[in-house]
Amino acid sequence: MLHPHGAEAADPDLTRFLFAQPVMPSKAGPAPRNPATPGIWNWETPCMVTDRIKDFLRTTRSDEPFLVVDLDVVRDNFTRLARALPESRVFYAVKANPAPEILALLARLGSSFDAASLTEVEMVLAAGAGADRISFGNTIKKERDIECAYRLGVRMFAVDCPEEVEKVARVAPGSRVFCRILTDCEGAEWPLSRKFGCVPQMAISVLQHAHALGLEAHGVSFHVGSQQPDTNAWDRALADASAIFRSLADRGIHLKMVNLGGGFPARYLKDVPTSEDYGKAIFGALRRHFGNRLPETIIEPGRGLVGDAGVIRAEVVLVSRKSDEPDAARWVYLDIGKFGGLAETMDEAIRYPIRTPHDGERTMPCVIAGPTCDSADVLYEKTPYELPVSLSVGDEILIEATGAYTTTYAANGFNGFAPLKSYII
Repeated sequence: MLHPHGAEAADPDLTRFLFAQPVMPSKAGPAPRNPATPGIWNWETPCMVTDRIKDFLRTTRSDEPFLVVDLDVVRDNFTRLARALPESRVFYAVKANPAPEILALLARLGSSFDAASLTEVEMVLAAGAGADRISFGNTIKKERDIECAYRLGVRMFAVDCPEEVEKVARVAPGSRVFCRILTDCEGAEWPLSRKFGCVPQMAISVLQHAHALGLEAHGVSFHVGSQQPDTNAWDRALADASAIFRSLADRGIHLKMVNLGGGFPARYLKDVPTSEDYGKAIFGALRRHFGNRLPETIIEPGRGLVGDAGVIRAEVVLVSRKSDEPDAARWVYLDIGKFGGLAETMDEAIRYPIRTPHDGERTMPCVIAGPTCDSADVLYEKTPYELPVSLSVGDEILIEATGAYTTTYAANGFNGFAPLKSYII
């Protein structure tokens, strides 16, 4: 039976435990609102909607927006990336989409997991993966959460400063630590800030400190920025990593691992390189900077595994203008916005493909906004979208490639709107 967390759900008690934000089922009361006008879609144009999702959309009506994710796409993406980098272990970034069905699938496929919190550690264990397949990859952790993860069997932790090293040493003795270094993230569509990591020179002293406190100085990590279309972006960071390896080797500390991070993209409005392209570029950079003594490597894909596996079905709430002038911008308001799961439209960084039942008809530029009473809830205004002039109130629309960083970003009841429903098929 399908329910708001998937078609092939695990034990219902487990599902209730893992999801602290219920779907808020309706209670007895007023009759439900009319659902959106069913879309008559032109599937002849290129799209990322799989046949399984099309079948699901034909039979599912809802008066609220929802996400549907096709597990077959997740499986294919994992297999393709693992083949492109066969010497690297895959650690799925749980934060991208922590649906139990996705975690369970990846656990069966042999994936390891990058956890950002103790809750994510527990979710991975509940999905069937062992603690030896978990990296606690957040550099900002409560000491008691490190201790609890250690008691659960986790033995690999990220650090980026002496203070974090000391927390790990106190409550997770003998663990492996890797130090995250800063890199420029140039070219990434969702660049990461200086919040995480330290300069490469400081990483040397951080790892020396870890060694002195009885931890295993295991390696170096970096992140070239989310949605990174430049396959050469890893080259600059690997040059820094190899210098750290050499410097510490001269001090008698022999690192073993490079965490290549994420950055592997989903396809939105632009084509992106293939997994094979990334694999060749990264392997070439490893050879350039490490020669024949290649370190162990791990990768942390999130968006690249689940992004294009998901589609959000939403509804047009209002189409209007702000003045009677003939060239006034047309505003299209949806029943989903930044606070409903589309937070990555911030600064219009991620531009999702949008499909309407009127595709192929005459278009005009439109500002797209969400439904809340918050002026920040505007998705695309600096660069408006071309949408059909015939688009009207009640029409369904599909927002493609929304499998990553949507349900986890959705607010829990902001302005009274329910969290984004999720169906896993």
